[in-house]
Amino acid sequence: MKQQRLGKGLGALIADESTSPDSVMEVDVNSIDPNLNQPRKNFDNDKLKELAQSIQTYGVVQPIIVQKHGERYSIIAGERRYRASRMAGIATVPVVVKDYTEREYMEVSLVENLQREDLNPIEEAQAMRLLMDEHNLTQEELSSRLAKSRSAVANTLRLLSLPEQIRDMVERMEISSGHARALVTLSSDEEKIKLAKIIVNLGLSVRATESMINKHKNPDTPKSKSKATAAPEIIAAEQQLSGSLETKVKIIGDLDKGKIAISYYNAQQLQSIYDFLTKDD
Repeated sequence: MKQQRLGKGLGALIADESTSPDSVMEVDVNSIDPNLNQPRKNFDNDKLKELAQSIQTYGVVQPIIVQKHGERYSIIAGERRYRASRMAGIATVPVVVKDYTEREYMEVSLVENLQREDLNPIEEAQAMRLLMDEHNLTQEELSSRLAKSRSAVANTLRLLSLPEQIRDMVERMEISSGHARALVTLSSDEEKIKLAKIIVNLGLSVRATESMINKHKNPDTPKSKSKATAAPEIIAAEQQLSGSLETKVKIIGDLDKGKIAISYYNAQQLQSIYDFLTKDD
């Protein structure tokens, strides 16, 4: 029965008799240990300071969920509150002690953290992989535990196949998980890194990225054997210009020289394009 409620989040963890006032106890903050399986590796220091200030004023409003190990406690849920409490310099924090087996402890702590909206996609993927590896779960079984579709789980796990340089871009929020999923479909790491840099430099949307990658993988049939496939930078520039001008733009040439063909379909659109191109004059 415990496993059936793992995917329901913090409410399921404390939705029994443990929510009574007597079940919440104050413990020495120094007797609590962080969760070694915490998938969230990066904590925003400014936000922790804001939470610490709130805790200094109002205390810890929501108890930290812990598992007892001998004389110490391991966090299941509430590591931000724990870190902020230490930062605030308070001596004790309210906790609710749960009694789980080692397997249940790992499952509950990971599932709870996976449901946090502020996990970045790479942290989420790493947590999913850890849960699958530790308990020999299939993607289908994991999707059931997390109440996510199998395709959502598969797409998230695929992010781990990206080169470390791109995973770092995702963690720094330079590109989104949507950009990253599009890059996964490319064959070589060199291509992935090159196009990821183009995405960042040109500020491409996910839709423009998908279009660029699709053209890169499936170039138009050349009219002659001597005609070269357009460089990814040119494809990306076409997408960016087309979006800005709201019309079809074709770059004819290479990175050294060429020409830009801008299509228009009526006098009003021509005037709009002219106004856009001369607006800083």
